[in-house]
Amino acid sequence: MAWLLLLLAGWVEIVFAISLKYNEGFTKLWPSLLTAGSGAVSFYLLTVAIKTLPIGTAYAVWTGIGAVGVAIVGILVFKESADWLRILSIVLVIAGIIGLKLTDTA
Repeated sequence: MAWLLLLLAGWVEIVFAISLKYNEGFTKLWPSLLTAGSGAVSFYLLTVAIKTLPIGTAYAVWTGIGAVGVAIVGILVFKESADWLRILSIVLVIAGIIGLKLTDTA
């Protein structure tokens, strides 16, 4: 169950990070509320997950999901670079997340 919560927290973290682009320095109401709400939900889910998961693993996976997700959204939605080095870097982060999951005993 903790891993599912952590996965959900990572997905909500992606929403949080992307909403930062749209709130324009917290000057737009709805994007700002989305930023605050998604940040709070993501952080809450992380805190619940770390009750049973190792903190180092959980935090690294949480940030990794967010980083990979935002990088992919950047490529697909914001037309950011998709060169081979960027893709390789995303794959390496995913490999790290999988490796952390495989070494977890919880």
